[in-house]
Order: sequence, then C-alpha cells, then structure tokens
Amino acid sequence: MRPAFLAALLLVAAAASPAAALYSAGSPVLQLSPSNFKKVLNANGVVLVEFYAPWCGHCKQLTPTWEKAAGVLKGVATIAALDADAHKELAQQYGIQGFPTIKVFLPGKPPVDYVGGRDVKAIANFALSQVKALLRDRLDGKASSGKTSGGSSEKKTEKNESVELNSSNFDELVIKSKDLWIVEFFAPWCGHCKKLAPEWKRAAKNLKGQVKLGHVDCDSDKSLMSKYKVEGFPTILVFGADKESPLPYQGARVASAIESFALEQLEANSAPPEVHELTSSDVMEEKCASAAICFVSFLPDILDSKAEGRNKYLELLLSVAEKFKKSPYSFVWAGAGKQADLEKQVGVGGYGYPAMVALTVKKGAYAPLRSAFQLAEITEFVKEAGKGGRGILPVDGALTVVQSEPWDGKDGEIIEEDEFSLEDLMGDDSTPKDEL
Repeated sequence: MRPAFLAALLLVAAAASPAAALYSAGSPVLQLSPSNFKKVLNANGVVLVEFYAPWCGHCKQLTPTWEKAAGVLKGVATIAALDADAHKELAQQYGIQGFPTIKVFLPGKPPVDYVGGRDVKAIANFALSQVKALLRDRLDGKASSGKTSGGSSEKKTEKNESVELNSSNFDELVIKSKDLWIVEFFAPWCGHCKKLAPEWKRAAKNLKGQVKLGHVDCDSDKSLMSKYKVEGFPTILVFGADKESPLPYQGARVASAIESFALEQLEANSAPPEVHELTSSDVMEEKCASAAICFVSFLPDILDSKAEGRNKYLELLLSVAEKFKKSPYSFVWAGAGKQADLEKQVGVGGYGYPAMVALTVKKGAYAPLRSAFQLAEITEFVKEAGKGGRGILPVDGALTVVQSEPWDGKDGEIIEEDEFSLEDLMGDDSTPKDEL
C-alpha cells in the first residue's frame, strides 16, 4: 500500500472516529443526529442547538461553556449540539454557513439565531427569558402545542400587539409615557422590513405587558422620520428614561434577540422605588388598593425625630422598597397621629413608633411588624408577608384615611401660647369689701 494512500486513509478514519466529536457520551449536552433530531422539532420546551464542526477553533473554545450551560439549565431548557461536518445535509437544511451557529427552537415557531453572549450567564439568562415567555403564552392560552417544520404557525388574523404610531399620537403615547418603548421606523416597500415584520409581531406579542413595541410607516409620516433622523429602513429606536434622546437598537432582527434586549433595557430603565406619604384616601386608593400588599409605616412625631431622624427612616424604607421593586408591593408612611383612626384600626397605638403593618386592602386584613424597625428585620417581615405571613388580623371596620398636610421636610415647631397672669386665670374681682 502506498504511503500517500495510507495517510489519506488514516485521515478519513480519524474524522470518522468518535474521538473527533467535541462532546463525549457522558456529556450533559444532548447530541443530535438525523435519527433523533425530531426530538427538537417535537419538543414542548425551549431547545438551544449548537451546530459545530470538530475542527473549528471557536467551537472547541465554546465546548466547556456549552456543557456548563447544559448542567445549569438541566430540567429548565435543553442544550443540544449537532456535528455539522458529519451531518452536512441537516445543517444545510437550516442554512448553517459558519461555526458555531446556535439556533433556538420553540414549540410551534420557526428556529431563530441566538446572538447573545457566549458565556454561561448570558446563555442561561437568555434561555430563562424564553422559558418565561413560553409560560406566559401558556397561561394566556396562546402557546402552540403543534409541531414545527420551520414554517410560521401564526394565524394571519392574529392581532398585532405592536402599536401603530404617527405624528398625532406619538408624543402622547411614547414621549409622555413612563413605559419603555421600542419603535420600528419602516417603509412598506422595504425588503428588510418585510422580513422583520413577523419577528417584530412575535416579539410584540411575547413582550405584551412588559415593554411596548410600536411601528411608524415613514412613507405615510415623514415628519417623525425627519425628527429622529431616520436614514435607512428598518431603523429601530429605544425610548427609555430619556425620551428625548432615543438609542438605536443594533442587535439581530429576530424575535428572540429583540425580546432579550427589551428585557435587559426594562431592567436598566426600571423606575426607582418610591415611598409615598399617606395624606389622603386618594393616596390609599392609588398606592394600596391595587397592590398585593401595602406596607404602611407610622413614623415618630417630627418633634421627636426632627427632620434628620425622619429622613433616616425614609431612607431605610427606600432601601427595603429597592429590594422588592419587582414585587407587586407598595410602601407608604404617615407621621404619628396624622392618621389616628387608621392607627387604631390596625392596632398600632399599643406598640409605639416607628411601627409598620402589612396591609391587604382587598381582604381587609393586616399583620403588624413585631420586631425591630431595622433593615434586616423589615426585609424578613416583607418576605414572610409575601408568603402569607403569620398573625394576620382583620381590620377593624372600613379603612379610614383623612386629609392631612404633607410634611414640608423641615423640623417641627412648638406652638407657644400667649402668656397669661394669675389674675387672668382667677378673674377680675374688683368689688369693694364694704359693698358686700
């Protein structure tokens, strides 16, 4: 046998050897082939598939990260891999042109590219966001249980959750809103816009209730196009906390990437926590009636704590509110005696100040904080209240909140009464004794 032929034969054998694969038999990564790929297509959960080549340096570099991600996401999402060198036909079916390429498979939807970070945390966070979106769809009865073959399963009549924006409603809906908006500026004739359309619609649907998506037809509304210096289509702008200076979105134009980006921006643009003074029944209605739990604090009289002491209490409450800003809770406060009737209804009088109660307006029930008014103790109290808590008591009658002047941020002043004499107190006895 000639040496050249022998060398070539050895190379072929090495390529065909299982040792050439990047993942061992015991790897937590699900290894795919044409025979089991239907597991992905028929999966009822989130599946991330890496299309790799054994000779690819970037693929080798990703291998330990991909295996760690598979371990972290075990039971939550499936992490899989396909040797695209060994199964070229299957890879070509999904348009694989470079390695590694990661595709995201969701029930009833066509696969999309994963374009996030190549570290365990980024992969896990992305997978988790997709799982949450899938759960929301199922809770709303919108999730598809049908098989996907790479085509869209959306109905043509399905409502588009992306809001149609124009010059007449843009300021009112977007600029004056406290919500995070992501807006697509498009032209109906634009090929890239047409390609983005189903992805944008899907992202708008999955982000409903969290981030608002909108679209502007620049052929019909050139004033907005000019105002925001739109020079190409589609242009996607993010209107966050600073509505006057939107940021461009430069990520992949697929639903999964748009959703991941939107949720990251939502986290970054989330409003700071607030602790409101309870000065009227309107405040109670707005801040407490709709909250799952309203934590009401009764702080010492301003004459006792002075402004410095009260501000320290308010900073403490803000710290607690920050820890639970993603929870459906609200935090309000009143100075001692300002809401005397409410104090009696929730049994505060006997405990002194500062005091706190966890109040559920809808149920007419409350639970008092019986430990120290300090960060660790209040944090634990809020956690316990969220779990159902202990010592829950009925509110004594309908909640009573009176109108009161808000605190002006200053130290209190003692109101001095006019001086009086002993004669004023005893009265003026001017009758002469001899006249008695």
